[in-house]
Amino acid sequence: MKSTLRRGRVAAACLTLLSVSVLSACGSGDSDKKTEAVEKLGKTEGQVSILAWPGYVEDGSNDPKVDWVSAFEKETGCQVTSKVYGTSDEALNLAKSGEYDVIAASGDLSLRLIASDEAQQINTDLVPNYKNVYDFLKDTEWNSVDGKNYGVPHGYGANLLMFNKKDFPEAPTSWGAVFEKDQLAKNKGKVTAYDSPIYIADAALYLMKTQPDLKITNPYALDADQLAAATALLKEQRKYVGEYWSDYLKEVQAFETGNSVVGTTWQVIKNSIENKDVEVTLPTEGATAWNDTWMLSSQAKNPNCAYKWMDYILSPEANAQATEYFGEAPNSPQACEKTTDPQHCATFHAGDEDYAKQLWFWRTPIKKCLDGRTDVECTDYAQWTQAWTEIKG
Repeated sequence: MKSTLRRGRVAAACLTLLSVSVLSACGSGDSDKKTEAVEKLGKTEGQVSILAWPGYVEDGSNDPKVDWVSAFEKETGCQVTSKVYGTSDEALNLAKSGEYDVIAASGDLSLRLIASDEAQQINTDLVPNYKNVYDFLKDTEWNSVDGKNYGVPHGYGANLLMFNKKDFPEAPTSWGAVFEKDQLAKNKGKVTAYDSPIYIADAALYLMKTQPDLKITNPYALDADQLAAATALLKEQRKYVGEYWSDYLKEVQAFETGNSVVGTTWQVIKNSIENKDVEVTLPTEGATAWNDTWMLSSQAKNPNCAYKWMDYILSPEANAQATEYFGEAPNSPQACEKTTDPQHCATFHAGDEDYAKQLWFWRTPIKKCLDGRTDVECTDYAQWTQAWTEIKG
């Protein structure tokens, strides 16, 4: 397998999103794009090109002990070439190049791929391991449109609150630790936040729970006034933020050195920190979260090997390896039985539907309100991107 690393960011294109149906106009209209599901598979092509988050396609080149790609290549005869990306915006632009057969997409990307005709509908009958996936991850609002499935779930995790106990004599239980001025002031310059427009949803979730007059019922469905309120909250927070992060290794370092003492995080980041004073919690307001989806490119040159990869990465052995290595919940009880750490699935609340009900999985904000409102137009990802630029100054 060949792998290249790119950490730069590319501005997302075609973000004047209206609704999923109108969004399809953002596609190039290229007649070579295939968006309908196939009924049967053909002969494998001998190769497959994958676009994914770091840590999702490991062949032992980064760590000889971490390799689930080689077994796939041996089993299927499909040789893997992969490229990693740093943000969902970057992935959108890379996907449009047509160079990749399969894409691992978070919820802030999946609907954009569907709307721009960059994703092909999936025939889950051709993915045998799909039957094992937790039901609450199937046919979701971030991987299905109008009853059509556009991907298979990989793993999932919450965006948690991380803090240093030395700076918090009493463990925080609310996102107020990073949004309320009186609490922010205690740690000025040592607050951190995720560097992405989708982080606006974290502020919206806090407002949804603490300011009912705003009438927010879905943190990804914000009208102009609601977006303005979330933006104002984040602009105030900006005064106290020492560093925004998108590379999780930088957050690990910041908490190790004490440059950061409180902020949003992932469980895998906490697990990577040796400082025993650093803890994480799921605040009482709940949290945003991600459930990544393996999607088939509408421009896939190797669709048969792509289907083979999607089925393989859902297999108990491969999914256990991949999700345990990355630090997230596997997608099936069978995968949980294969993790090397017997407590891994308990740590990441795999299959815990009550825990999952507290999470708001990433979705792409669009003008058609995702909360069902029809008397108002909601703000789309382009407007969120503009707001995020204003927030960071």
